[in-house]
Amino acid sequence: MEATATNIEKALGDGKLLEVVSMIRETLETVSSAPVSIAVTGDSGNGMSSFINALREIGHDEKDSAPTGVVRTTQVPTCYSSSHFPYMELWDLPGTGTGTQSLENYLEKIHFSQYDLFIIIASEQFSMNLVKLVKAIQRQGKRFYIVWTKLDRDLSTRVLPEEQVLQNIWENIQETLQKVGVCEPIIFLVSSFEPLLHDFPELRDALNRDISDIRYCGPLENLSDTCEKIINDKVTSFQEQIGSKTFQDILGIQDEDDLGQCLIAYHLFFGVDDKSLQQMAQSMGKPMEEYRAIMKSQDVHTVLTGDWALSCMNCKTASYLYSILSYIPFLGDTVINYLRVWKHRHFLEIVAKDTRSIVKKILTDSII
Repeated sequence: MEATATNIEKALGDGKLLEVVSMIRETLETVSSAPVSIAVTGDSGNGMSSFINALREIGHDEKDSAPTGVVRTTQVPTCYSSSHFPYMELWDLPGTGTGTQSLENYLEKIHFSQYDLFIIIASEQFSMNLVKLVKAIQRQGKRFYIVWTKLDRDLSTRVLPEEQVLQNIWENIQETLQKVGVCEPIIFLVSSFEPLLHDFPELRDALNRDISDIRYCGPLENLSDTCEKIINDKVTSFQEQIGSKTFQDILGIQDEDDLGQCLIAYHLFFGVDDKSLQQMAQSMGKPMEEYRAIMKSQDVHTVLTGDWALSCMNCKTASYLYSILSYIPFLGDTVINYLRVWKHRHFLEIVAKDTRSIVKKILTDSII
């Protein structure tokens, strides 16, 4: 990732969006091929292994199924795959509350931090161990589901109507977690023996969405932060040149008060000129106008229409004021130069903001 950041920095620094697109795509393709690690855990006897088999849509007696039984069967973390979730590693973890080990020891033993998402299996009751587990997961900022399994048993012994039983279970879990500050947990009520009923279909859909999100979310955030820093550094570095005697030469213009010339130069500086946008859009397989439409600096008229401060500084009254100031020795030149520097810095930031928006769209479009 460090080498990628260096290459993107050089490409953005040179205003070469086409190269940025290529590197972003290569990076996302590489990092997104890594599987998402999902841990299935809960109190011993809650049916984690049975749930895993149901999720993978295989029978308990089939080859490579997770072993199940009335006694504790999973002694060490065991990895399973599924053709239904091609980018997922499903880890069957030993149950919590086994032996005399504390939750802290349990988390250390299972290498808690290596998993991207947790599925916490519960049945009969939502124990204090599970409450602590949820809190530990939340502290790390990881995603988690609460899955109440063995629902078939709850419904077979019910006295109340089925809807009331389901509501009572759901509310009990929610209230238990709300007491310790866990708001709006994602809860699914399922039966491992009936994987087509209850919340199982919704669980599968949620899992597919989150797997896709996890695969791209981290890399996308890192790339976005990298690009944001590069653009900010570029703005800061260039702002130091504004107002200097060599500014016009650096910008490659003849008149620094001509906003049209300046806009063309700033577009070239950031690589968001029409030619660069056309090449980049073609590489992305999208029309250039889709990117140009999000720019607030499409032309001078668009800039002045959308920014009252620049519009005021460019009006006839302002021109008249500049002409008066030019006759005032020293003070007049100082004020004019101050306003000119402010105008260019403001103008620069408008184009930089457009560049950030375009890069953000490139990142988003790269994963669609």
